[in-house]
Amino acid sequence: MIAFDFAQLRLIGLQQAIAGAATQLDLSSPAAQLLRVSAVHRDGILVHDGHQEHPAQILPRLLHQLLQQNSVLTVGDWVGAEHDLHGTLWITTRLSPGTQIARRSNDGRRQVLASNVDTALLVMGLDADFNPRRLERYLAIVLAAQVIPVVVLSKADVADDVAGKLAQLKQRLPQHVPLFAIDTRHAYDVAILEPWLGAGQTLVLLGSSGAGKSSLTNTLCAARQATNVVRHGDGRGQHTTTARSLHLCSSGACIIDTPGLRSWQADADADTLAATFDDIAQLASTCQFRDCRHASEPGCTVRGTVDADRLRNYHKLLRDARRSEETPLERIAARAKWKTILKAGQERSKQKRNT
Repeated sequence: MIAFDFAQLRLIGLQQAIAGAATQLDLSSPAAQLLRVSAVHRDGILVHDGHQEHPAQILPRLLHQLLQQNSVLTVGDWVGAEHDLHGTLWITTRLSPGTQIARRSNDGRRQVLASNVDTALLVMGLDADFNPRRLERYLAIVLAAQVIPVVVLSKADVADDVAGKLAQLKQRLPQHVPLFAIDTRHAYDVAILEPWLGAGQTLVLLGSSGAGKSSLTNTLCAARQATNVVRHGDGRGQHTTTARSLHLCSSGACIIDTPGLRSWQADADADTLAATFDDIAQLASTCQFRDCRHASEPGCTVRGTVDADRLRNYHKLLRDARRSEETPLERIAARAKWKTILKAGQERSKQKRNT
């Protein structure tokens, strides 16, 4: 059994479910500690005990187990660790995460961004960073992970047509998703996020570079992360945050800041992803045909009601999800099929030109 101070670890997000699982750990050393991964670097891992961070190493046996599971330790994981005779802190076990926000790379590999998260703050600038399609992609991935989303629109103090952009998002996004336009640098603005900052809560910030994630972390947690200006013209940031890291807030919550992400692909199957577009799912039940794809079928309620750009984004996300479910052999067969179709089309075009 592992001993731990619940009140101390609650400052870094410990909840009853994790505490209960920790008491069931079968560890040989009575000196084992329950800690949380606060940063992962190429040359090592940092873990937090509720007071401060400590460098740690992964026990080779655990590393082998994680590799077999096609998994890695990530920020937000809860782990058991103990010191050896030389004072080195070794991570010996990982508790199964309650939630994981992850994305898929273009080759289908899964990359976990944060573990054991309660709320995701989806940060998007109201300047040139404003992109409703990208925000819908973030939202779909977060909902698929069963994490509560909160949309934070930054730079409300300097952006143009804030009211128009808010109205556009309110029309496109599900009604149950909270939506706020704030200046992330000022405490009186970010105070509107207090309902999600209770003791024991873990939040993750997601968004593109330059969206204001580090500024928001600094304001909420009195942190001192560096911030950069964005480029003129396209509003793109300069990757101020280069690694995911965990920060403590005075309210008792903790926040995981993340680098800006250029590409997102859903870590969800097509059915789960479709469920995140609940407005489309509800309208689809009233289409004339049960298997309506909302493309060109007559009597399609969805196509006539849902914003056309939102519908295109929905179809693209579904295609990405279905491709990620394909096996390597299925991908090869699909490429061969399209090559055959393309070749046949070229032959027909050639014959028409010769007649």
